[in-house]
Amino acid sequence: MTPAYDDSNVFAKILRGEIPAHVVYEDADTLAFMDVMPAVDGHVLVIPKAAARNILDIAPADLAAVTATVQKLAIAVKAAFLADGVTIQQFNETAGGQEVFHLHVHVMPRQAADQVRKLPRPFADQKILAAHADKIRAALA
Repeated sequence: MTPAYDDSNVFAKILRGEIPAHVVYEDADTLAFMDVMPAVDGHVLVIPKAAARNILDIAPADLAAVTATVQKLAIAVKAAFLADGVTIQQFNETAGGQEVFHLHVHVMPRQAADQVRKLPRPFADQKILAAHADKIRAALA
């Protein structure tokens, strides 16, 4: 049984505007923003606006909206960072590697020779995140 959704999680707070984020895309159902502890430059998170702990409890229509936004962001980050490819990751529950219990999908532009930063990762410089967000927004335009 999946535990109940807890609306005190950091992504719920971002959705409510209680915590700032470098938003790169928003529509009626989803929000995409820069990961503050990026595994690679250009690391973006896509979340549903619906309250969903993870893939185990999200409504199918909300999951479809997230998937559409993930595809849009994958194309944009690949273009913005002149990437060779894109890594998409999504984790469910503690045993599955989930740390924030609001469904989120990691979208990461990848170069053939890059190295993913290992955990625990440091917080990124906010100016760098803002510049990366600008590049992605430009690629979405």
